[in-house]
Amino acid sequence: MAQTTLKTSDKRITGKHHFAEEWVGRIYTTLCVLFLVTTIVAMVYFVASRGLTTFFKDHVNPLELLTGLKWSPEGEPPMFGALPFIFGSFSTSMLAALIAAPLSFCAAVFMIEIMPKFGRKYLQPVIELLAGIPSVVYGFIGLSVIVPFFRDVFPGQGVGIAAGALVLSIMILPTMTTVATDALAALPSGLKEGSYALGATRWQTIYRVVLPTTLPSLMTGVVLGIARAFGEALAVQMVIGNAPFIPKSLFESAQTLTSAITLSMGNTVTGSAHNNALWSLALILMLMTFVFVFIVRWLEGRSKL
Repeated sequence: MAQTTLKTSDKRITGKHHFAEEWVGRIYTTLCVLFLVTTIVAMVYFVASRGLTTFFKDHVNPLELLTGLKWSPEGEPPMFGALPFIFGSFSTSMLAALIAAPLSFCAAVFMIEIMPKFGRKYLQPVIELLAGIPSVVYGFIGLSVIVPFFRDVFPGQGVGIAAGALVLSIMILPTMTTVATDALAALPSGLKEGSYALGATRWQTIYRVVLPTTLPSLMTGVVLGIARAFGEALAVQMVIGNAPFIPKSLFESAQTLTSAITLSMGNTVTGSAHNNALWSLALILMLMTFVFVFIVRWLEGRSKL
């Protein structure tokens, strides 16, 4: 009887202990979520309030900012045309994705479908190692290797859209390859076995079954790579030339939104029209990030259908 009472008492103590642990975990998780949400809302509010000051306080036309071709905030009269920066960001990001996407798809197919043991053991660690290299190293290598090569082979000084896109393509390759590898690895084996049973070869199975089925997930990796390239500043700044004009070729100097902000933010006075215009560029970057996130979520929903 005493032993039964003791066991019952132990169970009650254990139950109370588990109940306390559960509530501690819930409170801690809730606080973490609230902190994250508060941080995100505060950042969005801060950037938006500063970025919109250009339109409400300095009376800059939003259409002029988005479509204007001349950037001269300190001039008389001041000009706030950010289209060259927007064009530079989109052109380098899209071109980098066009270069990196085929390489990432081929690497993923090699690691999953052709030589999984060799690919997973040697190729995947090498590709993932690229993600840990600082961006300044990429920029320095691009400035020392890619720019002189373009200068010797193509007309111009070597800096420009092409150099920036090539550097960015190497930087976003690990992200796109990792997403593509995970998508191919998660494909049900029954689809491939059914294709083989119908007499299809390995290559026919890859480009008629594997790639079409995983296309939404592969495009998710591409969009994530574009978002990564769109927000890069230092590496692109070192090789793109930083000229606030729309280039006529891939080998002419240009400038991106991120490089325009980093080059000028430290030389402006807080509250000035120039400083507010730079915050407007940051607002454009933030809005484009949200667009990329929504596209990724939409593609993820398509992949689950």
